[in-house]
Amino acid sequence: MKRMTRLALILLASLPLASCERMMKNMYDQPRDQAYSANPLFEDGASMRTPPAGTQAYASGARAGSSSGRQGNEETIRGLQDDAAGTQPYPVDGQLLARGKERYGIYCLPCHSPVGDGDGRIVRRGFPAPPSYHIARLRAAPDRYIYDVISQGYGAMAPYADRIPPADRWAIVAFVRALQLSQYAKLDELPAPISARARAALGGQPAAPLKADEP
Repeated sequence: MKRMTRLALILLASLPLASCERMMKNMYDQPRDQAYSANPLFEDGASMRTPPAGTQAYASGARAGSSSGRQGNEETIRGLQDDAAGTQPYPVDGQLLARGKERYGIYCLPCHSPVGDGDGRIVRRGFPAPPSYHIARLRAAPDRYIYDVISQGYGAMAPYADRIPPADRWAIVAFVRALQLSQYAKLDELPAPISARARAALGGQPAAPLKADEP
């Protein structure tokens, strides 16, 4: 009898432990919607909700995900500042132009072509041709206009804000300006060796080859 009583007491004592384990499991494995799943509670029937207008991320990057947002906010703040800039926020140097050329080659070149005249390979296969960067309207447009077109799209061009971060958009703007300058540079503003070669080519006379230390 005592043995049966002892077993009964042990079983009674173990019941709360089992319920605690179940409760803990429920806390970690709660019923929730999966990404892209349907949800009839919302008018659009989607479980994933669009953030309210004006919502801004607090942090980004791998460290933000592992630090509850305490780290990684520098990148987000810099991106917000770049996105709010009215003019080119970075010094236009070789590094910026190299970055802009690389990003341009990935995202812009298929339609706009290597020289920016709008005759890219995609256009040659039937896609609507974008305007040339070298028309007067775009040469006179402010830097912010080109940045906004990259961000928001224009006509048949899709927005690229979700694929190109703000700093890279400004790098592309700098490279577009370089392309425009390459087609409309004044001879007197070019370095002397290049100016001499250009004048000789325009006059139909052969030019002396550039030396190794000349640009």
